[in-house]
Parts: sequence; C-alpha cells; structure tokens
Amino acid sequence: MTLVGHASWAEKTLIDCGRFYPPDCKTPEARLRYYASIFPLVEVDSSYYAIPSQTNTHNWAAHTPDGFVFNVKAFRFFTGHQTDVQVLPRGVKELLPGRKRLLYRDTADEVKDALWEAFYQSLEPLRLNGKLGLIHFQFPPSVVPSPRVVTHLESIRQKLPRDTISIEFRHSSWWDGTRRTVETLAMLRALSAVHTVVDGPRGVNNSVPQVWEVTNPNYALVRLHGRNTETYNAAVSSPAERFSYEYSDDELKGIVAETVRLAYKARNAHMIFNNCDEDKGVRNGMTALKMLVQYGDGRMPDLKDPFHPNGVLASVSVEELSAASSQLPPPVKGEPEMRDAEVDVERVGRMRITFQLREMRHHKSSHMHWSAVFAQPI
Repeated sequence: MTLVGHASWAEKTLIDCGRFYPPDCKTPEARLRYYASIFPLVEVDSSYYAIPSQTNTHNWAAHTPDGFVFNVKAFRFFTGHQTDVQVLPRGVKELLPGRKRLLYRDTADEVKDALWEAFYQSLEPLRLNGKLGLIHFQFPPSVVPSPRVVTHLESIRQKLPRDTISIEFRHSSWWDGTRRTVETLAMLRALSAVHTVVDGPRGVNNSVPQVWEVTNPNYALVRLHGRNTETYNAAVSSPAERFSYEYSDDELKGIVAETVRLAYKARNAHMIFNNCDEDKGVRNGMTALKMLVQYGDGRMPDLKDPFHPNGVLASVSVEELSAASSQLPPPVKGEPEMRDAEVDVERVGRMRITFQLREMRHHKSSHMHWSAVFAQPI
C-alpha cells in the first residue's frame, strides 16, 4: 500500500493562500483534522527546528483517525546543522551557560545524550498510538561519504532502536557511479535504514539522482522537492520559495509508475510532496492519490458523505478531470475565477465539477490552467 502526504499541514504559505483549508479552519487542531480527512500521511517539519513537546504529539495522535501516519523529520542538531541553543529544552539549555549555537561534532556527550533522550521521549505518544512512521534524517550537502559519517549513522541506529529511520543524502558523491551507489545502498541495508528516493532539480552537487531501490523490507520512501532549478540554490526568503514548483500530470505519471514498481519490494511505500509553496504540493498529492487508486495501490478517504470538504473530488480520476476541464473555455487572465462543468463519471454518475483558475509557473514561463476544487453528484 502506498500512502501519500505533504511536508507539513501547517506550512505558512499553504495556510495563507486560502485555497486548501476552508475558511472556518482557523486553529491548528481544525487544520490537522481537515488535512487528515484527505491525506493518510504527513511529514512533520516543525520537529526539524525544535523538539516537539509530548503535549503536542499527544494532540496530533488524538486529532487524527486510526491508521493515520506521521513521518517525523529529525531535529536538525542530529544531522549536523548548526542549532540555536534557544530552541533546546529548558533542562538542556541549563547545561550550556553562555553558549549560543551548537554543532553535533563539537558538543559534549552529556548534552548529546540529553537531546537524544528528549527527542525519543517526545515521540512516545505517536508510538503508543501506532501512528509513528519514519524518522527522517535529511543531511546537509556538506555531508559526503566518510568513515566518520558511517559511524554517526550507526550511532543514530543505536539511539532509536525501536524506530525506523530514513536517510536522505544531499550531495551527489553518495551516488557517483555504480560502485559508490552499490556501496551506499549496502551501508543503508546494513543499518536497516530506509533509502530516500529523491526527485528534485538536477545539475548541481547538492542535487542527487533518482535511485529507485529499497533498503528496508518494510518501507520505501519517495520525496518530491519539485524541479525548480532557478530557486534551488538561490538566496530566497523561505524554503517554500526554494521548492516552488508544480508537477505536470505527465511528470507525476512517471513518478507514480516508478513508485508502484518500488512498492512491490516493500510492505509500505510513502510519497511525500515537499514542493511546499502555497497549495502546489497538496494539489499534486491529490492527483498522485488518484493515479495510485487507478493502479490499485492507493488509499483514499471515505467519500460516502456528500458534504466532504471536497465533495467526491478525490474519487474522480485524472482522465475524467481532464475531460471535464476540456469542456471549459481556454483560461485567460481577467476572466471569472470559478467555472463549473458537468460530466458523466461511470463510478459516480452525472456530476458537476467546480474549477478554479490558477497560474502554473515553470522556470521563467507560466500559463493559466483550470484546477478542480469541488465535485458533487447531480
């Protein structure tokens, strides 16, 4: 079974764009409940910036349905990123009088152990409720193959003995040629770590190729960063701007097909959309869900309730949506933002689909297109 999710349900630009959450979803709890009514999986991004409290993780578990899965990004300190002491738990800060920033390699074992314990305990409510998926370690581009890095990965494995870890390298040297690729995969298998298949921009050292392999029998992981080569290494104001990209249906079809093939090698497969600018990632994620259902390898929300936030939209295939949108006049700027089209759908019958006019940007070009936002049987 392949689960699809977005990298955070609380990304600022996703909330601010106003196109995903209904107007009455004004609290973190309401947004999470709404998000979990559409997607079965989410990646927690806030845990990268600070260790979450047990109160928060308990609430996450309580506000989501049975079977919902949280993948959690590892705290940045553990992946070698410079870390502000002010974000650390109070008890750990007391061990660091006068310190402003930390790096893992320069930190005393006492502090490391305290932070590992705090991180481990913070996730216990998710473990107890069966909702903890992968703990994702995304290493910076400065991390290249070396014995020191392997030793660190082995220590991570020891610190989290009950959990499944996923590893994402962001320097091309890990996959430089057949021999290095085989060695990297063998190392991950020896650690029982999940290899991360990355889709992202190409052509620079901190971009990596798609390596469609499984290193843990229980999980396959695909993370999609978008393919915006212009912003990937540019000086941008936020991560959302760096990953501002909307996949076309043709691009997604190729990725979904490879993911389905990969899913046959593992008990569970996860697709995480990290093209997190505004609602690009959630819209691409919903399209991927529909494609996976067509392959017989996806899980959709229960759409028997006609008052579901998106009506029965998720039950409509990509091809059926394309047929409906083709009945609309070619979109241009300045025309009404919303249009309806009626179409016959074999599994649902005659239905009305509401489309919203949106702009799709690719590199330096852009074009207007119709994006389905609601569907209702007639």
